[in-house]
Amino acid sequence: MSDDGAVGGDADGGDARGDDTVDAGVDSVTLEVIRNGCEAVAEEMNATLVRTGYSPNIKERRDCSTALFDAAGEMIAQAETMPVHLGAMPYSVAAAVEAFPPESLSPGDSVLLNDPFRGGAHLPDLTLVTPIHDDAGDEVIAFAANRAHHADIGGSTAGSVAADSTEIYQEGLRIPPVKFEEGTGEVAGDGTPESEVREDVLSMILANVRTPEERRGDLRAQVAANATGRRRFRDLAAEHGPDLAPALEEIKDYSERRMRAELAALPDGTYEFADALDDDGRGNEDLAIEVALTVDGDGVTVDFTGTADQTDGPINAVLAVTASATYYAVRCVTNPDIPPNHGCYRPIEVVAPEGTIVNPRPPAAVVGGNLETSQRVTDAVLGALAEAAPEAVAAAGQGTMNNVTLGGTDPRGDDPTPYAFYETQGGGFGGRASGDGMDGVHVHMSNTLNTPAEVLETAYPLRIERYELRPDSGGAGEHRGGLGLRRDIRVRDHTARFSLLAERHESHPYGLAGGGEGANGAAYLVDDDGDELEKLPAKHTRDLPAGSVVSVRTPGGGGYGDPAERDPHAIERDLRLGKLTPEAAREAYGYEADDEGDAGDGNDGDD
Repeated sequence: MSDDGAVGGDADGGDARGDDTVDAGVDSVTLEVIRNGCEAVAEEMNATLVRTGYSPNIKERRDCSTALFDAAGEMIAQAETMPVHLGAMPYSVAAAVEAFPPESLSPGDSVLLNDPFRGGAHLPDLTLVTPIHDDAGDEVIAFAANRAHHADIGGSTAGSVAADSTEIYQEGLRIPPVKFEEGTGEVAGDGTPESEVREDVLSMILANVRTPEERRGDLRAQVAANATGRRRFRDLAAEHGPDLAPALEEIKDYSERRMRAELAALPDGTYEFADALDDDGRGNEDLAIEVALTVDGDGVTVDFTGTADQTDGPINAVLAVTASATYYAVRCVTNPDIPPNHGCYRPIEVVAPEGTIVNPRPPAAVVGGNLETSQRVTDAVLGALAEAAPEAVAAAGQGTMNNVTLGGTDPRGDDPTPYAFYETQGGGFGGRASGDGMDGVHVHMSNTLNTPAEVLETAYPLRIERYELRPDSGGAGEHRGGLGLRRDIRVRDHTARFSLLAERHESHPYGLAGGGEGANGAAYLVDDDGDELEKLPAKHTRDLPAGSVVSVRTPGGGGYGDPAERDPHAIERDLRLGKLTPEAAREAYGYEADDEGDAGDGNDGDD
């Protein structure tokens, strides 16, 4: 990274071949076996993390990611999970390796960090990096890494996603790279090194969080995930011996060649797009994110010059997050079969000026940069790419993660204990050339699941009163945008600290190719009948007394294509399913329904 925030890109342009030539002396079959083996290791790591996770945020929502890195700290395989984690995790591994060079690490060691200004993304995301040594224990041959979003890491607000923070010190415990596990020097029966968690580090973490036992459980799951990666990768090394190291290099080179071939197929030129964040929660509004995307041969430069200066509120995105969103957007318009690793990112250069909301200086508040600004970076980069590859880009999705946190003391049982609930909420995906956007899904940089109502009500003193799709929220088009959601949550028998950190309450997700905008989001306090009592700001923190019901309505996706070209049968289906009201069908599509709400004859409604 240079001083101006430029990352990625190769000065020599690399090898632009798109064929399957192997230069590393490894035959193609062996190469493919090793590549798939590495991906299987990453996926098994993720399965271990989810299955052994303690909190609903890990085991139910799957807000976690896993990946393998080679001995140089370059990513070679990832589980296809959270985009915002995966493009940023290489920065965490680089920070861990800088703090603890491989020669200083013993078998069984692990490094933990979350500092956004030293390789992290935001404080709730804890990354664990584990070296994998050879049989003799003398040389590091790879690294296993995982990142998990912890539902509380301290700070001013339960859940550690405060909408009103103004500096990182308010957002939770900040952990620079620190040795979390230490090898004992003993070897288990399967040949893997034994280790012990450093109790001083663990005690320091648990003393600073509201839910220490939940944190202990999730940290154990992270340790177990990396132990799985270490064991399985050593199996690969034992099977493939001297072919492994050159194969790992060729895997990256192969991805680079394929990515360069995809980029070379795009028309050269500079494509510009501007979008904005509604506000930072501190009175600063319409915070611009400007992109100039230049395709030059088989490389692309994405320049954020002109983007708003870093701001008071917590929506500043560190460079790792901005790069992650950019890599993801470029991958969206190229071949999804390209193996995602360090090689496929080499042709992408990111220029993010320091001191802006896409590359802030400490001690900026950054928790929402990972959550909200990452989404708007994605929207902006995809908006620029839509000019270069119009049929490959979907209209804007909901453009927010709709972060909800609630915390307090759980009054249930004989021993009331603190709790911290956190979730992101799905919304509409954008319409695209091949079809309608998906309804009620986590979009782009978020790829989690929801918290099932049954799990939420069992784990926390909360109740889901209403959970449904929002009719008419998808943008009109030949292919309409996906629908947003409405989720009403009641606080039961206690006072809860509530924080909402969301976007697109003022602006709308954009349509493409003549498609309409998606509906924006909103949040309200509602009464027992669900009627609105008070509209809430998109970035808001307050205490809610017992019985309060907060209603979060998420944005819909933008539409794609001229609404006049929409198939009448698709309109009829949406009317029948309640996704579209007769009034909206008339206004958006000129389509009349009969008195019973059934679809009419498909005329334009003008007579």
